[in-house]
Amino acid sequence: MKPIQRVIEIVPAQGAARDGLTRRQALSWMAASMALASAGCTRPDPGEAHPFVRMPEAGYGGEALYYATSFVRDGFAHGVLVGTREGRPVKVEGNPLHPASLGRSDVFAQASVLGLWDPDRSQVVLQRGAGTDAAMPSTWSSFDAAWQRRAQDLRARQGAGLRVLLPASTSPTLQAQLMTLKARFPEAQLHRHAPLAAAHAPVLASGHVGRAVPAFSRAALVVAFDADPFSGGADSVRCAADWASAREAAPSGGATRLIAIETTPGLFGARADDRLALPPAAIDAVIERLALACGVPGAGNIAMADPHQAAFEKRLLAAVRAAGPDTLCLAGPALAERSHALLHALHRRLGAVGHTVRYIATPEGDALPGLLALREAIERGEVDTLLILGGNPAYDAPGALRIGDALSRVPFSVHLGLHADETAQCCRWHLPMSHIYEQWSDARAFDGTASLIQPVIAPLYDTRSVHELLASMLDDETRNGRELLRRQWRREGQDSAGFEAFWRASLRSGVVDGSAFADEALAEASLPPAHPAHEAGTLTAVFVPDAATADGSFANNGWLQELPRPFTQITWGNALHFGPGTAASLGLRSGDVVRASAAGQTVEVPVWVQSTHAEGAATLPLGNGRKAGGTVARGIGFDAYALRPDGQATVQLTLKPTGRHVDFARTQLTLSQEDRELARTVLASRPIIQREEVAPTLYPPKDGKPAHAWAMTIDLDACTGCNACTVACQAENNIPVVGAEQVALGRVMHWIRIDHYEAPPDAAPGASGVFQPVPCMHCENAPCEIVCPVGATVHDSEGLNVQVYNRCVGTRFCSNNCPYKVRRFNFLQYSDEDTTAFAAQHNPDVTVRVRGVMEKCTYCVQRISRARLMSEKSGKPLADGDVVTACQSACPTAAIHFGDLADPASDVTRTKASPRHYALLGELDTRPRTTYLARVLRDDSKDAA
Repeated sequence: MKPIQRVIEIVPAQGAARDGLTRRQALSWMAASMALASAGCTRPDPGEAHPFVRMPEAGYGGEALYYATSFVRDGFAHGVLVGTREGRPVKVEGNPLHPASLGRSDVFAQASVLGLWDPDRSQVVLQRGAGTDAAMPSTWSSFDAAWQRRAQDLRARQGAGLRVLLPASTSPTLQAQLMTLKARFPEAQLHRHAPLAAAHAPVLASGHVGRAVPAFSRAALVVAFDADPFSGGADSVRCAADWASAREAAPSGGATRLIAIETTPGLFGARADDRLALPPAAIDAVIERLALACGVPGAGNIAMADPHQAAFEKRLLAAVRAAGPDTLCLAGPALAERSHALLHALHRRLGAVGHTVRYIATPEGDALPGLLALREAIERGEVDTLLILGGNPAYDAPGALRIGDALSRVPFSVHLGLHADETAQCCRWHLPMSHIYEQWSDARAFDGTASLIQPVIAPLYDTRSVHELLASMLDDETRNGRELLRRQWRREGQDSAGFEAFWRASLRSGVVDGSAFADEALAEASLPPAHPAHEAGTLTAVFVPDAATADGSFANNGWLQELPRPFTQITWGNALHFGPGTAASLGLRSGDVVRASAAGQTVEVPVWVQSTHAEGAATLPLGNGRKAGGTVARGIGFDAYALRPDGQATVQLTLKPTGRHVDFARTQLTLSQEDRELARTVLASRPIIQREEVAPTLYPPKDGKPAHAWAMTIDLDACTGCNACTVACQAENNIPVVGAEQVALGRVMHWIRIDHYEAPPDAAPGASGVFQPVPCMHCENAPCEIVCPVGATVHDSEGLNVQVYNRCVGTRFCSNNCPYKVRRFNFLQYSDEDTTAFAAQHNPDVTVRVRGVMEKCTYCVQRISRARLMSEKSGKPLADGDVVTACQSACPTAAIHFGDLADPASDVTRTKASPRHYALLGELDTRPRTTYLARVLRDDSKDAA
């Protein structure tokens, strides 16, 4: 059958040609195509999409079109610009006008474009008969007919028996549709399940649930109590960007001070100036003592005997008192409700409310009953119709709830989702959902700012958005996603011209101007009772989202599965983490497999001993151990949700060795610098690295002065180790996924890696070490060039070390002679040439390499060439900032600087004049164009109490 092609009408940027852009061939549909053909239906015209008001670097010349939209994760909008080539989305950048991204992004936003082209996405309606596990292809018309029969019965009883299970969502359009559903079916009940939802939200004076919005840009001191504001949250990119901006503007040693008290090592803790590792109950006690010392009413006194911890708390108290209203305190989800309330009261006591933190109504809306209430209703026989509008509760619900079994007992259950996952297997109907980049919708950012979401490509398959599905189920006269969105945002009495101007401006910028939520006052609430004391000698389990797969939503994304976890460098799986003292007491070492038991459930898991982990606690990363949801996701790692209790953040854990041992697929086998100065540090009081003398060389001198001399500087003091640069590079440069077996053999293909070095034994207690991004150094005296027998690796006139793919014969002499080990060889045919969808995602400006070819970082030479062409067409010379590499664009903290050394006023020239500047392995006299700025450490004497 001929592959289906869909067309989306594009409104080009001003001055560009208007062309109808078609999507290239989609996947062969097989059974899905047969089902669609039998349905005999056509989808409505998706309408017009509007390009971004200001194109990214060199993207305004007609080759690439960027659309401002939002990537939605855990219900919150992350503003992005999606770049399309010939109508195909191929790359994601941050939207500089969006408050959650400020032009930056994280690993999940960067990898979201691969999720769009995922060949395992649901492509057709599935129906499962009563008493059978087999699901058969069906059609939308069949489902619509079945629902109309069910809806008629529900209307007769005012909706009694109807339950709707929602994932986390901030969509105003969805909220309005749910109000319509409640009006149509008054007895229906709504439930919400969000596995990573924020715990212990503050209560506002209005009585509504609130949300704390931090302001890193105003804080002189940030204290994270088992929280990681630089990783994973709705505002994590913004927090990291604001901290980096304040750090850049501050004088040496005067940047915002960061203090971390955490159980599991996090990105914030790795960058903290002072850090202490404690289990959750001990962190609760620290907060209690701090609040009491600062005069918070109701705080109690809890004894503490450890002298090292006492000295730390003395420094902490002195820092809080010195910062006063410039203090920002953040609490993580594993802490007790009382601890959260104490920190809210502490902010008020210090005068920080409205300055470093403000409180708004939560964009998700008021709280709804959760899974436990739904399961109990199913067991009582009160539910005969269940709509699951996204999410995967059969997988990510606490194991003791056995939600999958409960869902299977509902006579009419419907699941809308991107994949035929674990929940789809428990429901009578599974409906394919449009990807966020294929639909019209809306969502709010962490501060309430709304974004209108526009499709950047027409749906690849016959899918519906949640708005289109509900409109059909509610017999709405308007069923087109675009028109539903326009109706929601058209204000009463607004004239047509005014609305059209608002509509076009909101789509082009990616934000609805003036839509951020106003500040609200906190309620004067009494403190919750203190939790019972932690039982000595027990092991407390803490559950955290996986750094790559999050809650499991990204488990079928190969880019993320192969992404090294920041502190362990483990890929393709997860491990139970604990400290060396705990490991010694249990007689365990990294790789040992144990039976972990908690909440009445048992799972076999491998362990990893982490030197900076808190003792007396164990961390279980969520998001792995999938049984369905795609060929990449299935069977990778273990399912930590099985051990997670309902209604509790932590649980007591018991471990029993099995006697088995596994080896992890890791990208870095040693976390020590082995007494080498690789990732260097300097003291804030003397941030100077002594310049090395230029050594004599046998290399011939370079003749002439080039027109451009491209170079890069990486600031280790700004790098948080978030890995956004690695995924951005992979998306931009068509870098393949190789799988766990090849990673274990040292054959990972990433062009930029993030090395992590643990603090040396003589470092301050609790120190987390340092991260160091390592791309190709583009050496002027390149050891790789002189050993290639066929001239496949050569130097160009602008200083780039380039790789000529069609010359390479695979001797690998260049890789053997590279001291930085940044060259990657295609030992096998890693690039997928058979899956059409993956080919459609490829950047057409970058060659897709084949077996037997060496590859490495090119400084995004295709972007340099594009900028040069734009310069020639416009008649204007290249200016600083016209070329932005993929890694540089993605970095939340602007740690990567790139530019032209031939321009004395360029940013990269300025950074290379810094007293913190140094070359990695500079003693080898390779004269790398990629160099570093050392990490700055605060002086103990300066910051001691």
